Amino acid sequence: MGFTCGLVGLPNAGKSTLFGALTRTKALAGNYAFTTIEPNSGIVPVPDKRLDIISQYVKTHKIVPTAMEFVDIAGLIKGASKGEGLGNKFLGHIREVDAIAHVVRCFEDSNVPHVSDVIDPVSDIDTVNTELMISDMESLERRKTKIEKLAKSGDKEARMQIDVLGKLIQALDRNQPARTLTGLNQEQTQFLKSLNLLSAKPVLYICNVMDPGDAENEFVQQVKEIARQDGSSVIALAGKIEGEIMEIEDPEERQMFMQEMGMTETGLDRMITTGYGLLHLSTYFTAGIKETRAWTIPKNAKAPVAAGVIHSDFEKGFIRSEVYSLEDLIKFKSEAAIKEAGRLRIEGKDYVVQDGDIMHFRFNV
Repeated sequence: MGFTCGLVGLPNAGKSTLFGALTRTKALAGNYAFTTIEPNSGIVPVPDKRLDIISQYVKTHKIVPTAMEFVDIAGLIKGASKGEGLGNKFLGHIREVDAIAHVVRCFEDSNVPHVSDVIDPVSDIDTVNTELMISDMESLERRKTKIEKLAKSGDKEARMQIDVLGKLIQALDRNQPARTLTGLNQEQTQFLKSLNLLSAKPVLYICNVMDPGDAENEFVQQVKEIARQDGSSVIALAGKIEGEIMEIEDPEERQMFMQEMGMTETGLDRMITTGYGLLHLSTYFTAGIKETRAWTIPKNAKAPVAAGVIHSDFEKGFIRSEVYSLEDLIKFKSEAAIKEAGRLRIEGKDYVVQDGDIMHFRFNV
């Protein structure tokens, strides 16, 4: 299953630097607007210490983490929804991702000019959000015009859609992103998802600071307040230093450098795991001699769906799954001992997979 997170923000916010650090590539970066024109993308492994724990008890030839795709999208300027700068391309690229990682400049540096000459995270966030909402508003108005006649004729589904469209338009009029709309039933929620609105996508605000010690500066606090109001997530990291850390090949040397910087984990690891959670994803594991692997599924997915992530035939011919927990693996030391203790569960098609389950599937094709 492919999940993508788009890095967005104003020019010179540090998107390309972060992308380069994330993917360990030399993404083009510069102190001028529109360094990125066509989006770069990179597949990034999701850190999960549970894989290392499993491999202590299940001897395996290969460990494969799950992954996310990050896309570095061109910087946006005011008027993007009207085609300013690379506006139309920018908005089109955002529409293709599952979630938004909004990089916000929270540092001062005279060598890196700000597009408005003032460091103001609140204004920067408002600029991006406004452009997304303007684009959404135009899309909603067109959709509403198309189905109004059908709704007036008494069509039940059309009336439901008109009701949702009205609520969305009201929210956008109040400068509230579509993702803040609550109180919808399942049918209404599914319709909202089908609209693929830009401002409905989940957002992770990334506060780009100069130094890890600046993670609680006044700019970061401003972003945290915005995130609290619109139900988004937020982390602070020092993009330039994260890039330096990723350039250190030797793990021990890298760890020493991090300790000197007062870091217990990289900001990039926090960014990846937070982005993963932002998409409401879950992880289960398969473990064996050939390979121990993490698999990505939506939260609350049932066993056949989880099996289908490995191969579509597994879902079609699903018979049952054999499941045990990481806690039991740690306690009993082996799968054989788990079976002897009666802790290996046999689950059917209605089983809701839990995050961290270790599973084997039985199927018939």
